[in-house]
Amino acid sequence: MTEKLYTIGKIVNTHGIRGELKILSETDFPERFDAGNSLIILDPDNKQTQVTVQSARTHKNMYIVKFEQYDNINQVEKYKGSLLKIEAKFQEPLDEGEYYYHEILGCKVVTDEGLELGFISEILTPGANDVWVVTRPNKKQLLLPIIDEVLLDVDVTGKTVRVHLMEGLLEE
Repeated sequence: MTEKLYTIGKIVNTHGIRGELKILSETDFPERFDAGNSLIILDPDNKQTQVTVQSARTHKNMYIVKFEQYDNINQVEKYKGSLLKIEAKFQEPLDEGEYYYHEILGCKVVTDEGLELGFISEILTPGANDVWVVTRPNKKQLLLPIIDEVLLDVDVTGKTVRVHLMEGLLEE
């Protein structure tokens, strides 16, 4: 498989004895876990395994997913800690102003006054709005709330994000 893969979740544990897995979702598209969808498990050794979703349900902010290929806990135990991915061809087109995580991670963050802050290292989804974690050289991380007042411009191709720092956001 040479097509680019994108992470949609992480397998955090098994669930029950019938081969179900607990998945921590990293996608805004819950339909990724619909029955019949083809996914790829990427284990810590970078071995890829093609699987097909048999069933999925939500449980305590996680997905409980069963794949057609497995029907007992012994077969899926080895996948704990693995990533769940999709091939690029299965990505949905996004509306204007929406971005995939992989497009945002690694972007350089610059203020509207030209001050370079650092790079986006993580995306948190605590509730009402996402928060982008900016890793700054030799300084505390900056947590950027993704709201209209803060996020001014995202240049995906140039890997640059322009922001307006509201009072109190930047602690030295």
